[in-house]
Amino acid sequence: MAPPRKKAQVKSYLFTWEGTDKKGARLTGESRATDVNMVKADLRRQGVNPLKVRKKATSLFTTKKKITSADVTVFSRQLATMMSAGVPMVQAFDIVGRGHENPSMQELILTIKADVEGGTALADALKRHPLHFEDLFVNLVRAGEHAGVLETLLHKIATYKEKTESIKGKIKKAMFYPAAIIVAAIGVTAILLIFVIPQFEDLFSGFGADLPAFTRMVVNLSHFVRDWWWIILAGFIGTGYLFSYVWKRSRKFRHAIDRTLLKIPVIGMILNKSAIARFSRTLATMSAAGVPLVEALDSVSGATGNVVYSEAVLRMREDVATGQSLQLAMKQRNLFPNMVVQMVSIGEESGALDDMLNKVADFYEEQVDNAVDAMSSLMEPLIMVVLGTLVGGLVVAMYLPIFKMGAAI
Repeated sequence: MAPPRKKAQVKSYLFTWEGTDKKGARLTGESRATDVNMVKADLRRQGVNPLKVRKKATSLFTTKKKITSADVTVFSRQLATMMSAGVPMVQAFDIVGRGHENPSMQELILTIKADVEGGTALADALKRHPLHFEDLFVNLVRAGEHAGVLETLLHKIATYKEKTESIKGKIKKAMFYPAAIIVAAIGVTAILLIFVIPQFEDLFSGFGADLPAFTRMVVNLSHFVRDWWWIILAGFIGTGYLFSYVWKRSRKFRHAIDRTLLKIPVIGMILNKSAIARFSRTLATMSAAGVPLVEALDSVSGATGNVVYSEAVLRMREDVATGQSLQLAMKQRNLFPNMVVQMVSIGEESGALDDMLNKVADFYEEQVDNAVDAMSSLMEPLIMVVLGTLVGGLVVAMYLPIFKMGAAI
């Protein structure tokens, strides 16, 4: 028997139209749809008599906007709100899709709408777009469809996406400051070595005296940077490409990097707490949706944001599948604080695991927020110290010969 053919993705286009309302007043506008007939049908449903419908020409220089996690989060909340208000699913997709600012997201939503109109379950329609809807999202929607509480589950998904996007934003903020220090230090140093030091070197050439060792070192470094800047630049680009290449293809490499990051002072603490927060929030959402624990842990493993925690959750899943309690499986991993393990134990015993995990997630999300704010306050003077040391060191190196001449006189 031949395997079922994969349904082709429905492509939508932007159309301009002219028409009249019931009173004969002339109207114009734009609509996004898959073809002209769909635009005309939509206009007639709105009480507009279409006169002209044309596909809008696209510029050769127009770039397609990327669909972000924030776009999916907003879509989740809007769809949940529409369906809770009693709007039929297909119509909700139509309203949300046409109201979205990102054309790529509009196209995705209309594609899903077309699949649902054709009789495909929402979970299956979402599963056809794994780049935008992860397994966890799809599994929660499927659970909602099977239990007949899709609107409730969509609200839970929207809340979960908003919380996870918030924690991701905090982690990016925490990682931004060290990166900013490095980039600023490299930039300032390069400008001084390429443009400023040579001016002083021309001045020193007329002294007719030996330069201090520190000054000679800086001048030689300036020569090296000016003569071999292209090799240095190629080295940076090559290192970045090699890191990205190995990162995508080697799980062992990602594990080593993630484990190293977890041990870095301050940053490691933030990453640990954020991983625990994401684990707790994701498992709480899956548990509240009625997803079996073993299946839930399989989805949770990919949502922790850290390979070390992801592998630990997969081992926990194997332990739970053999009949072991979740709190004991967590305790054996030596990654989760005792407070988290005890909260899970209480949740398992009382049958309120999702409530306990939500409390843990709330606590650690607040901890991450406070830690990021504290680190931001500490980084500001650190940036000044690093840049001051670099610039000050180079300035001292350039003025040492002048000081030496002054002392001789």
